Amino acid sequence: MHSDQTALGLAAMKFTSYWHDTSGPFAGGIAGPVSGDFEVAVIGAGFTGLNAARKLAQSGVKVALLEAEHVGYGASGRNGGHLNSGHFASFSAAKQQLGEDRARRLWRAYDDSIDMIERIIEDEKIACDFRRGGKIKLASKPSHVAKLQATCAEIRREVDPSAEWLTREDLRNEVVSDAFHGGILSPKSAMMHMGRYANGVAQAACRHGAAIWERNPVTARDRVPNGWRLTTPTGTLTARQVILATDAYTPSAFNYFRRRLMPIASFIIATRPLTQQEVAVTVPGNRNFTNSLNIANYFRLTPDNRILFGGRARFSAVSNQKTNVNSGQLLRQQMVGMFPQLADVEIDYCWGGLVGCTQDRYPRAGSADGVFYSMGYSGHGAQLSTFMGNALADMAMGHEDANPLDGIDWPAVPLHTGNPWFLPLVGTYYRARDLLF
Repeated sequence: MHSDQTALGLAAMKFTSYWHDTSGPFAGGIAGPVSGDFEVAVIGAGFTGLNAARKLAQSGVKVALLEAEHVGYGASGRNGGHLNSGHFASFSAAKQQLGEDRARRLWRAYDDSIDMIERIIEDEKIACDFRRGGKIKLASKPSHVAKLQATCAEIRREVDPSAEWLTREDLRNEVVSDAFHGGILSPKSAMMHMGRYANGVAQAACRHGAAIWERNPVTARDRVPNGWRLTTPTGTLTARQVILATDAYTPSAFNYFRRRLMPIASFIIATRPLTQQEVAVTVPGNRNFTNSLNIANYFRLTPDNRILFGGRARFSAVSNQKTNVNSGQLLRQQMVGMFPQLADVEIDYCWGGLVGCTQDRYPRAGSADGVFYSMGYSGHGAQLSTFMGNALADMAMGHEDANPLDGIDWPAVPLHTGNPWFLPLVGTYYRARDLLF
């Protein structure tokens, strides 16, 4: 047995996403070589690209989708399973940075995203364990309480009157830990099985007429008289318009975006299934949970009672088995620090993946470099990506007003050409802030 695996508490731990492992492969893709002439080509089969393809096909548009690996391979199939309302920033900060109208529109887009996901699941009959459980943002230090209380009051006043402040005593019914000192309850938030949702939307897109090729990365793109020619290892296709939905996994053929995106690794562990008694003394509230640190942790229960526990365990742009094991060890320490009652609970899964981040952590969408795009979700894209996929489809069909992110400037990151060498420095800065404040 590998010593790193022993440290994580299980000999047969799987180094794959729980969502991938428990959803099975998508079975509706085209097995033959890439070919054909299309009105729209979508690159990337995450939630953004899948929803764009679904809506376009449903609207009668001839659409192809090209995926470098498999459906849901990237962040859509590697995240913590949260569909949380509102964006990451306080509403006052968003107003300062984006202006009041755009801040409200973006906040509504996050909320509307969850409603849209629920409708798609119902319309397409996707079995993916969707549940409106709510989210609690937990105060990790007594010094964080006053700021979070003010944030909660602002959210209630400005954008979501259903938000509620929970005292430390209230939290005992939600999360059994001495590590937290209060929290903001956002009841609109939801959760689902990310792998089954991805497969379900892909199947729906195919039913509506989309052509999906997996394991066909775009290696080149060239202008042709009526649009673009996209080259893959098995062939080429042409399309009048292109939608780029690759985020942190954007290929080198699209360097305009790689200079603006910072891929950051994020990591998650999943325990063995807990007994009902273990659930009752750990997370009886069965909600989405995040904490208030700059390098935050997030956790939730799965339908089979595993705790998924994640975070930015290290600031790098690398996710492989070695980094995942090392990060998994740190995450396990953090989890047990919050929940000593889990000290002897084995870890069944440990995985990582890349998140596409912008400098200010707000996503970007629009048209540039010859394509429509939406990316830079910065760790908050599981819900918004569905909304933006549908918005990109509308934009490709001529409805530019569908974009809630329209007009937000997106300069290149200085001295950044695709490999974010500066991430360890960023991590050191935020770790210091978490220690000091």
